[in-house]
Parts: sequence; C-alpha cells; structure tokens
Amino acid sequence: MKAAIHTQYGSPEVVHIREIDKPSPAANEVLVRVQASTVNRTDCGFRSAEYFVSRFFSGLFKPKQQILGCEFSGTIESVGELVLNYQAGDRIFGYNDIRFGGHAEYLIRDEQDNMTLMPRNLSFEQAAALTEGAHYALCNIRAAKVEAGQKIMVYGATGAIGSAAVQLLKYFDTEVTAVCNTPNMDLVRSLGADFVIDYTREDFTKTDQRYDFIFDAVGKSSFGACKKLLKENGIYISTELGKNAENIWMALYGLLSGGKKVLFPLPYIHKEDVIFLKEITERGKFKPLIDRVYPFDEIREAYQYVESQQKIGNVVLKIKSERE
Repeated sequence: MKAAIHTQYGSPEVVHIREIDKPSPAANEVLVRVQASTVNRTDCGFRSAEYFVSRFFSGLFKPKQQILGCEFSGTIESVGELVLNYQAGDRIFGYNDIRFGGHAEYLIRDEQDNMTLMPRNLSFEQAAALTEGAHYALCNIRAAKVEAGQKIMVYGATGAIGSAAVQLLKYFDTEVTAVCNTPNMDLVRSLGADFVIDYTREDFTKTDQRYDFIFDAVGKSSFGACKKLLKENGIYISTELGKNAENIWMALYGLLSGGKKVLFPLPYIHKEDVIFLKEITERGKFKPLIDRVYPFDEIREAYQYVESQQKIGNVVLKIKSERE
C-alpha cells in the first residue's frame, strides 16, 4: 500500500510517499481502507516539531509515528474475530493523534478507538474533516463552562477550529460575535454568527460589548488586548502558547486569583465526542468547513498551503476515490 512517510522532522519536503506492507488487524481491531484524511495544524506540528516540547510525545530525535494523519474516513475492509460493533463494508470516521495513520491507503484501529459510523448526510471528504478542529473547539468551550445566553467572541472564526467553534457555540444557544476579514464576513454569518467584526476595517478591541468568553482560535491576539472586553469573571482562551508561553503562566496564576482570567486547557477527545459530532451533523446543526481537497500525491502542497496561514476551514486529502 501507499503511505506518506516522514523519518525526520522538518519542512513538508521531509514527507515521501512510499510503498509499504499492508497491515493486518489483531483480534480486537479493524482494517480500514482510507478514503480521505486531512492535513491540519496537529499534523504540521508533529511533522515539524517546531515546538520542541512536542518531541516528548512524538519522539525526541526522530518521529515515532512516521505516518501522520490524525483524521480519517473510510470503509472497513476486514475485522478481527473479537470485534462486535463493526463489520466489513461499514463507512466510518474518527480521530487519533497518538497513533495517527490517516495518510495511508489502509490503517488499523482498535474497536474502542475514537471513531464511529459516518453521518448519513456527508461524503468521505466531509466526514474526514469532522473531528480535529471541532474537538479542539469543544474542549475549550467546556473548559470555559459556557452556558446558554452568554455572549462569546471568536477571534479567527474561519479556521478549522474557529469555524467549528461558531457552530458549536450556536448549538449551545449563545450569542456569538465573530472576528474575521472582509471576504469572509458572509461565510461566517452563514455559520451562525450573530455579529461579525471585520478586523481589517476596525479594531475589534474598541467594541462597547463585554463578553463572558473570548476564544482566540488562531492564537494571534493576547489576554492583554482582550482583557478590557471581558465581563467581571470573563474567560480568555487561546489555541497558542502566547509570547514567551505567557498563556500557560497566566493560566497558572489564574488558579490563585478571581476575576478575569486565562485558561489553557489540555485538549482531549473521547469516543463520545465523535458520536456527539456525528449526531449533531445528521441533525443539520454542524458541518465541517472545507477549503481545498488535494489528491494524495500532492500532500506536500497540502502541507505548504496549511502552513501559509491562508486556509479557510479544513484542507482535505483524498486518499482514494469512492469508486475505487
């Protein structure tokens, strides 16, 4: 089978498509014929190891998992003899940022892994993009203890995380102000945003509104800039460490103080989260935003585009066509 492999850390040029042996499932595993995956911030971070701390998870000197791709969708080709919940032919999707493996024609998953049957109303390409941005958004929304009726600001509302956050926050019945650039204002409104601020035309920090929660989904703002926009006990969360890792230190300080504070929750995902995303998608309450779809042999170009910081929503990697 074909797989995109990296044996060292670095730029997209370290990724090569090679022929390797097709895996076989153990008794409690399924063999998935991958139809689609994504190239996202998680994959980029583990490939480049730009943040050295990531090497404590991915391998200090060289990558432990040489095949990336934390998101996938595909068809089960075979199952181990102890598998009870899946059968050959099932169309599934899921997420795993420990084992990875989506950037290959086949992968192995334990039956209890973070995966489930695909939503009936999505294609393989759409289903592959359901989990990465959404689970980061969901994790931060839960950390902020968001409640119905609260006023929330999402800075960077067009990325994979931000576009998911807008939709999920509306599902949880909050009032959402989204911050984006001029060309994407209508797009963000279509995701459900109640108000949209064009950061290219006005300073979003000059608004008279005050928010219960400000979510910087791209890590380009700061608590210092946003603090005055928060209500008395408002929460600020960023998806990045901040200058000199300030968001971690301020989050630790916040544990000892009251009032406005920074949180820096560690991301997590459970099988129940994948099932939740499937259910609200089938009910028409959520849909992953897709920017581009690249063929498998253009995976380097996909990485380059993601790292150009131009993408809107998700970048999908088409491993196999639905007719193959």
